[in-house]
Amino acid sequence: MRSIAERHQYILEQIQLKGHVKVLELSEALHVSEVTIRKDLKHLEGRKMLYRNHGSASSMSSIINDRHIDVKEKMNQEEKSGIACVAGQFVEENDKIIIASGTTLLALADALSTIEFPITVITSSVKVSLTLCYNPNIEVIQLGGIMRKNSVSIIGHYADNILESLSCNKLFLGVDGIDLDYGLTTSNMSEARINQQMIDASQEIIVLTDSSKFGKRGFCKICDIDKVHHIITDKNAPSRMIEQLREKEIKVTLV
Repeated sequence: MRSIAERHQYILEQIQLKGHVKVLELSEALHVSEVTIRKDLKHLEGRKMLYRNHGSASSMSSIINDRHIDVKEKMNQEEKSGIACVAGQFVEENDKIIIASGTTLLALADALSTIEFPITVITSSVKVSLTLCYNPNIEVIQLGGIMRKNSVSIIGHYADNILESLSCNKLFLGVDGIDLDYGLTTSNMSEARINQQMIDASQEIIVLTDSSKFGKRGFCKICDIDKVHHIITDKNAPSRMIEQLREKEIKVTLV
């Protein structure tokens, strides 16, 4: 049996490796009770070495702060471009799609900007609208309301009211964090609210996210993970989380 110090070291190593660990998995790997593991996690959280979730734990760096889109746009550019190109292949002729705000969604807009068949795009992102508005095959519906400067996107009840009257084929959604227990999150309450309205207006929810978002949390919850139909991410996503998503019958495409 490992000592307390050895257990703590193992737990921290697993979190560093995977970004996210479950109490049950730690209990089985270390041959101790789940009660013991919870005590270990509580102790490590008190030392600010991890963050406890329901039935799991993740790194302290997992809480995401709100950053300007111009800063985010420079991060993981190659991965976002690859994800966006693959996501564009799921758009079909005459689709009515919602594109939320975010840098991976802006990359999707770039991928769709030369599309040669008719589609309708509803979006909260001003940058997405500007990218798509020059293509005569794309009808762009820009949601109206209050400009959120960090994301250069629209929020507020005017946008909510428009979404309540729509029914769309697909929603392409970006997130700040994916936690299997807690769900999808973003770093802004108003952004979370409009994302929820987009989900309610859509038949299929497709999440576009690079692997850095797995095992992390934003400040505000968007929805539970079982609301999602399809996740498109890069091949660096943690394999165990990908397996668990597929076990939940969520389609995962690795780019």
